[in-house]
Amino acid sequence: MKNIALTIFALGFVFTATAQNKKQKQDAEAIKKMCGCYEVTFNFAETFNYSNDSLYQPSKTKIASGLEWAQLVGDETDADKIQIQHLLQVGNPSDPMIIKHWRQDWLFENRDLYTYNADNEWSFVQKSKKEVKGQWTQKVFQVDDSPRYEGTSSWVHVDGRSYWENTTPAPLPRREYTQRSDYNLTMRTNRQEITDFGWIHDQDNEKLIREKGMVDVLVAKEKGYNTYVKVDDSRCTAAANWWKEQNDKWVAVRAKWDEVYARNQDLNLEEKVDNKVLYKHLFDDNVTEVSQINPLIESFVKKP
Repeated sequence: MKNIALTIFALGFVFTATAQNKKQKQDAEAIKKMCGCYEVTFNFAETFNYSNDSLYQPSKTKIASGLEWAQLVGDETDADKIQIQHLLQVGNPSDPMIIKHWRQDWLFENRDLYTYNADNEWSFVQKSKKEVKGQWTQKVFQVDDSPRYEGTSSWVHVDGRSYWENTTPAPLPRREYTQRSDYNLTMRTNRQEITDFGWIHDQDNEKLIREKGMVDVLVAKEKGYNTYVKVDDSRCTAAANWWKEQNDKWVAVRAKWDEVYARNQDLNLEEKVDNKVLYKHLFDDNVTEVSQINPLIESFVKKP
């Protein structure tokens, strides 16, 4: 009887492990479907106003569109880590402008996260194995590969749908932080869903005032609905070629940031150095060498 029980236990363990591996593979396939060339439309509208300021002015509705190339980067054979770099391709189709956009990394059962606290500060948080079992962390980075926001949740595949949803604090989006100073944190609920036409980035965001030792103050809510409609990859050839030319530089930038993140400690970044934000330093075509990149990024990291 004991041998039978052990056999049943072993078979159950193998069945569970097989099911988990199959689910992880299904998750990874969904994530990689976000790669390629897309006609993208960005839609943002402020929905509800909770401010006590009678002079409060809601943000204007924003609708913009363009082509976006989502390029798989890093080690494509790593089953636990998928990196996707986004590039905007805008302007004259015969001679387009390429803009390095956001990057998203997906890590399976990742325990180490940086949680945004407002005012360019991130807290290092380590979760237990149990908390992240079967989950994927989405790490979103700024255009200069500095941190933006991170969250961990499970991919869901049901009724022919595949989606991932998470709520996490984040800095103000670029469209807002150059325009507003009446709030300092966005609580983002992100939902990324794979569709028959491409994918959707659906957002329900809260604009908050966060001060140390105080309860967060809700200023307004915002709806974001960004659609990525898959088109032939040939339409993004200019962006794909630009990335090949720039790849070595950004490998070095990512490597330096990986070294900073691996310190596993709270992170506080300077807003500007020499009166310039980091992306303006790094977007300089003359900044290409590791000997330039490493000290530059380090100069933005405040010492604990």
